[in-house]
Formats: sequence, structure tokens, C-alpha cells
Amino acid sequence: MSAARILVVDDEADIRGLVKEILSDEGYDVDVAANAAEARQARARQEPDLVLLDIWMPDVDGITLLREWSTSAFDVCPVVMMSGHGTVETAVEATRLGAFDYVEKPLSLAKLLRTVERALEAGRKRRVAGRLRANAGAAPVGKSRVIQQLRTQLTKIAGGDAPLLLTGEVGAGRSAFARYVHEQSPRAARPFVTLTASALRDSDFETVLFGRADANGGSPGVFEQAADGTLFVSELGDLPAAAQRALLGVLETGSFSRLGEMRVRPLAARIVASGAAGLEGTAGSDLPGAVRRDLLTQFATFVVRIPPLREYAEDVPELLRHYIDRLVDMEGLRFRRFAVAAQNRLRNYPWPGNVQELRTLVQRLLVQGGSEEIALEEVERELAAATSGVGETLVKQDLLALGLREAREHFERAYLQQQLSLCHGKVGQLAKRVGMERTHLYRKLRALGVDFRAAADDTDG
Repeated sequence: MSAARILVVDDEADIRGLVKEILSDEGYDVDVAANAAEARQARARQEPDLVLLDIWMPDVDGITLLREWSTSAFDVCPVVMMSGHGTVETAVEATRLGAFDYVEKPLSLAKLLRTVERALEAGRKRRVAGRLRANAGAAPVGKSRVIQQLRTQLTKIAGGDAPLLLTGEVGAGRSAFARYVHEQSPRAARPFVTLTASALRDSDFETVLFGRADANGGSPGVFEQAADGTLFVSELGDLPAAAQRALLGVLETGSFSRLGEMRVRPLAARIVASGAAGLEGTAGSDLPGAVRRDLLTQFATFVVRIPPLREYAEDVPELLRHYIDRLVDMEGLRFRRFAVAAQNRLRNYPWPGNVQELRTLVQRLLVQGGSEEIALEEVERELAAATSGVGETLVKQDLLALGLREAREHFERAYLQQQLSLCHGKVGQLAKRVGMERTHLYRKLRALGVDFRAAADDTDG
């Protein structure tokens, strides 16, 4: 087996040399870079298995470079940040952008080596999972009529080039369906690049989107990286206003240019985006997550709604088996299976977090271990733990035991609490979402004891 390749990025020559010497003695293949430009060139030559990245550098700081990589690279290797005078804020920001870990200078030899080993192992698991996903090319799991119709629709759309918008609830699997469209298209052998819209900032979005030209050859943006493959924009509504304008311009003209160059490059990639359920209804408004009306018009040819899991609950048993097999293969977890009673319980669970919630539940049960059969009692404990402290679930087991009036109030309270959470505590947005006049909605919330002021306060943080 060839040695793992590690890229060390630090503007201090002594530290670069020391770290290279230590890691080389451990059998790793080490490359070094003194700044962001050299780091980009090194990654362009050969993707490393791990990057050790200094935060404070004179040209482009490490956080900015990490943000660039996290929003543009389609096979991101683990990144460990290094700093001699970091702060809690920079550590949190680095973690949010996907950094595997954070080590302080002066470097502890033992901690550095432990962190490198853990990061390389995490990267290995990520690559295995990626290969499994790529080899899966399989149609979305499920035999229900809902999923069969969705498969048919997406397969037909896959042959086109027009922009595609996939809308749906959080956790419904929009990114997985975007990849399915890519794998079913003539572009399947080309790159699938994900742009995480929420990670873009007004200060750097142009570099991330268009790339930059310089004397050292420059660096490509996501439009160029996707080449004649697929660029997936995750959560279109999270794009900053300026980035929405930029994307609109590229879609209208079918071309772009790197920053600092005159050459006009054609847009060869197909643009696929995901958006929240009801995104079209917010077009042109000042609501959070709204998208420009003219930008949405560019996606009007193909808009596909990804259904929530509760609309094809009959596929839950098959999904449970699918994720058990995947997690056993990907993470080496011990095989377990759901008892029939447990499967029936989960078929009747409302799944507010959709397929992502189901996968997390399966993973948690496999990690915890136990007897080979997952009994109903174990599932009930996990569901109770998952919903404790976050308000009422939309549907409870004992709802049918209540009187009509009490059951209706219970349902209305749970419904409005969850809708309010989805609207980030904003009653005006809630009124539009549920189709009620605001004055009547305030009266209803007070009558049901829903504390909308607390909800708004909680979401502000």
C-alpha cells in the first residue's frame, strides 16, 4: 500500500521543515506549501490524503482557504488547522467549515501524530463511502408508487441540460436525488461538484464561483471545476444576494470569466439546485431564504418536488434494511435487524426529519449495539430521546385515546409549534405558510399556549 500523502501549508519555513521531517520519519509522503497560492497548485497536481493548514498566513489566511475548499471541492480531503494564537471563534468557524480538528502551536509531537492518524482514518472511511455511493448508481430506494413515479420523472429529466430545481423539506434527500440525476445523465463520468450556499460570504463568493487568475496560473472556481459535469447548489435560498445576481448572470449569458482575466469561458456544467419546500412562493420577497424572481425563472423548466418520507411510509422497512447494509459496509458496524413490531412502529412514525432522521436512527442503534434483533422497546426509547426537549411530536401514539376537542387542540398546538420552528420564530412568515390572517393567528397561538416570542428569541441566536 502506498504511503498517505500529506500537504503541510505554513508560512514559517522552520515549522514546515520540522513537520515534514517528523511525518516523513513516520513513513508519510509529505509535500509543503508556503502560502495559499502554492497550496492550490499542490492540490491541483495531486489531491492529498490530508492537509495541515496554518490559520495565520500573509496572503490568504487559512480560514478563507478552508472556506474556498469547503464550498468548491467535490472530493474534499480532511483538513487539520494549526495556529499559535487561535481563538475559540476561529476554532468554531474552522469546525463549521468542515475542518477535522484544530491543533495549537507549539506542536505536541504525540498529539500531532494522533490527530494525523485519526484524520487519515476518517478520510479513508469517507472515500469508501464515496465509492459505495458512486457504485450505487442505483435508483432511489423504494417500491411505492410515489418513488416509482419520482424515479421515472428524474430519469427523463437527466438527459437534459436545462437547470433543475429540487424542492422539499430538510432531510428529504434532495442532494441524493441530485446525484442520482447526475449518474443517470450523459455527464455521469464527469465531475459532480457541490456548492454549499450557506458557506459563501460577500467577501469571497466571486473567487469561489469564478476562480482567480494570477501569475502562478490562478485557481478555478466551481463553474470551471464542474467542467461538463454537474454543479449542485445546495440550498439556493441561502445564497447571498450578490451571489444570486452572479449566478443569474452566468445562467443568462452561459459564460463566465475568472477574476483578473479578460477571457470568457463557456458554462459547460449543468446547474442543479435544491431549495426549501414552498421556495417558489417566496420569490422576490424579503423573507429569509427568498430567491430573486428572475433567478427562479431560470429554473422554471424543471422543478421537481422531493416528497417527505411520510408520503411513502410503506417504503420504511426497505429503507431500514438499506441503511443497515450501507452502514455495516461503510463503518464496519455489527449487523442488526429490526423486529416486525419495530418496523410497523416506524412505518407509523411521522418522520419530521425525513430520510436523514431515519438514517441517523439506524446508525445510532447499530453503534449502541445489542442483540441482533432491534425490538420495539428499543425503538420507543430512541424515539422518546430524539423528541425530548424539542417540543411535541406532530403525531403521538395516544392521540386516538383523546376526545375530539382535546385531540384537535393537541394536533393544532404541535402543528403550529413545528411550523413556527421552520419559520425561525417569525409569525409573519408563519401566517403565509399556514394560510391564516396574522391577527387570527396571534389569537390562535395565545389560545393554544404557544410562546411565539420565545421561539423568535431562540432562533435569533
